[in-house]
Amino acid sequence: MILAVDIGNTDIVVGFYDTQWNHVLRVPSHIKMDVSGYEMKIREFLLEDNIDLTTLDGAVISSVVPDLTAPIRAAIQLIYTGQIILVDGACLQNLSLGKIDPYELGSDLAANAVGAFDRYGQSAIVVDFGTALTFTSINDKGEILGVAIAPGVRTAMKSLSSNTARLPEIPLEIPKNAIGNNTVAALQSGIMQGYVGLVSHMVNQIKIEMDTNPKIIATGGLSFIFEPLHDLFDDMDTNLTLNGLRTIFHKLT
Repeated sequence: MILAVDIGNTDIVVGFYDTQWNHVLRVPSHIKMDVSGYEMKIREFLLEDNIDLTTLDGAVISSVVPDLTAPIRAAIQLIYTGQIILVDGACLQNLSLGKIDPYELGSDLAANAVGAFDRYGQSAIVVDFGTALTFTSINDKGEILGVAIAPGVRTAMKSLSSNTARLPEIPLEIPKNAIGNNTVAALQSGIMQGYVGLVSHMVNQIKIEMDTNPKIIATGGLSFIFEPLHDLFDDMDTNLTLNGLRTIFHKLT
């Protein structure tokens, strides 16, 4: 069994894999805790899901939030004394990821690329609907060609609501009509329908530049709300980052 931890700007995802991801815990990243707090949260999860750590073969951590890396790693070390791999630039240098600078590449994006290539073994575009909306391009050797980054849809929605007077919080739903007849419908149309167009255009443009027929893979919890895009995707895998982390662990051990 492998423990994978994905520390993101929105959520901290803790997953245990035996034959699949049967046990996944999500903790909002904004809830700040000390080492003992994270330790207690994970121990409660282990108890509730009846997870036996004696079957654990190792742990792997990805983090794009430096302030959370050390306390969460320390919390895991209090629970598990075996091998723990932190996926950082030095670690990524040991993988065949192409010419991209491993110290500039987010460990979550690297995990997405590794997970996608491990599953399909061919060129791919990974569209990750997270705090940022990212497009990671992988060639048929598993090398990362590059990345495109835009604000995530929730980030854009929150920014507009918080920085504009009298605008309410907007539900993340795609309206039936592009022409909104009230404030909520207008914002939903502009942002949600706008992101449908953004994703579709970016994927088509990247495919042209790659000059291949890549698999289009969506990940991130918000991918499922964009129903008009589902035909664009060959696969939707909310555990792609965790799968990539698991593959990285096995490649490095």
